[in-house]
Amino acid sequence: MANPLYDSLFGVHAGKTAPFLHLAEGEVLTYQDFLAMAARLAQAMTQIGLDPGNRVAVQVEKSPEALALYAACAQAGLVFLPLNTAYTVDELTYFIENSGARLIVCDSKSEWNLLPVAKSLKAQLETLNANGTGTLMDQAAVMPSSFPTMDRDGDDLAAFLYTSGTTGRSKGAMLTQNNLLSNAQTLAREWRFSSDDVLLHALPIFHTHGLFVATNVTLAAGSSIIFLPKFDLDTIIELMPQATTMMGVPTFYTRLLGDPRFTKELTAHMRLFVSGSAPLLAETHVQFEERTGHRILERYGMTETNMNTSNPYDGDRRAGTVGFPLPGVELKITDPSTGETLPDGEVGQIEVRGPNVFKGYWQMPEKTAAELRADGFFITGDLGKIDEDGYVHIVGRNKDLIISGGYNIYPKEIELVLDDQPGVLESAVVGVPHPDFGETVVGVIVPAPGSSPDLDAIAKAAGISLARFKHPRKLVVVDDLPRNTMGKVQKNILRDTYKDLFVPA
Repeated sequence: MANPLYDSLFGVHAGKTAPFLHLAEGEVLTYQDFLAMAARLAQAMTQIGLDPGNRVAVQVEKSPEALALYAACAQAGLVFLPLNTAYTVDELTYFIENSGARLIVCDSKSEWNLLPVAKSLKAQLETLNANGTGTLMDQAAVMPSSFPTMDRDGDDLAAFLYTSGTTGRSKGAMLTQNNLLSNAQTLAREWRFSSDDVLLHALPIFHTHGLFVATNVTLAAGSSIIFLPKFDLDTIIELMPQATTMMGVPTFYTRLLGDPRFTKELTAHMRLFVSGSAPLLAETHVQFEERTGHRILERYGMTETNMNTSNPYDGDRRAGTVGFPLPGVELKITDPSTGETLPDGEVGQIEVRGPNVFKGYWQMPEKTAAELRADGFFITGDLGKIDEDGYVHIVGRNKDLIISGGYNIYPKEIELVLDDQPGVLESAVVGVPHPDFGETVVGVIVPAPGSSPDLDAIAKAAGISLARFKHPRKLVVVDDLPRNTMGKVQKNILRDTYKDLFVPA
């Protein structure tokens, strides 16, 4: 037996003195140095008393050491549990308790708040700061720079990722070694990554996008990363000529387009821009191509599956679509009530099956059974359709479906109309309670910079383009839409904000 994830993504680079991470002020961490750091951390965690299969809960700022901790967990056979740095102590308590984490790693500033949690749950608490200091690094510093990689099977757990929990308790998605490895290798091939690539990395590493897509793809190809603590416009523009690829959320690209320094000349050295985690506006696609000559590649994935689809590297990258199922991934559109497969062109729930699909939800057999079919298809909760050319379109979340007077209404269809109106930057459509129809449609609009949208004209345009039952009964103008850390619009917040609009006083 071996350790597929560590051997294929990390161990294969043993002894390699080529750059892995390009850091601030010209500092470079080679593959060899990075793997030595990871080995010391693996030694330290083993000395603490952790065994293969134990969970390690990590809430720390982005740093080379934090990334090495992920590699160390893979090498020691531990289950890596990255946690959003914005989570509160109450939220963390649930994740730590539910996962049964044996080790908690946090920033020093959070130590005193988490000590009572660690004590009550009988977990070890260590610190790791953004500058590489902390009690865990102190222990690792005196450890050997090699570690005997623990034997693991491809079906063994490699990571937990907790879902956002907007409709109930957060669920711990169990990701195996094969889930992570297969997806990384597929994406590296599909996106033509090679050892010559340099990835501009400004994403957080507590999430699938920044950790299991950006980092794992780089490792699979043996390329290098410009490793930035966060998205900073000036820094991105300064360093882009040194990169060949970039992965980001839509906000990254809209902010770049808002800066006159972002030009075709600046992006001349770039090979690929990838966007995900939230839908990219068609307008952004067009503006980006006009400005740079590059066509952003949009893809589709989620916590439980990593990546499912991608627009083609060679071929038409179509705005408003997420491309085709990745090799080895099966995707179908089904009727939510019957589970029957629907013909192309019809909207239904998206189901996927493949080596990327998770093992189930930790200690939630009922939830697992409800969303992961016996035949291996995972019910994603996303609504979509497949067009006549085979491209997959996402039209919203199942829970965002509006049922008004017995009619099914898909918010995306209305949002496309609203987004196309003069003076509108973007929109979000939600259903709110209505005494006659059960639910009705509310459109929330963000104005384009310097514009004041004409709501009467917008309502009239919607009336021409959409069937009457789809017309927004109310249009609301806001400065911006509520989003989570990965840029997804939080429609649950909008539904709560406007839930009383049509409720009789």
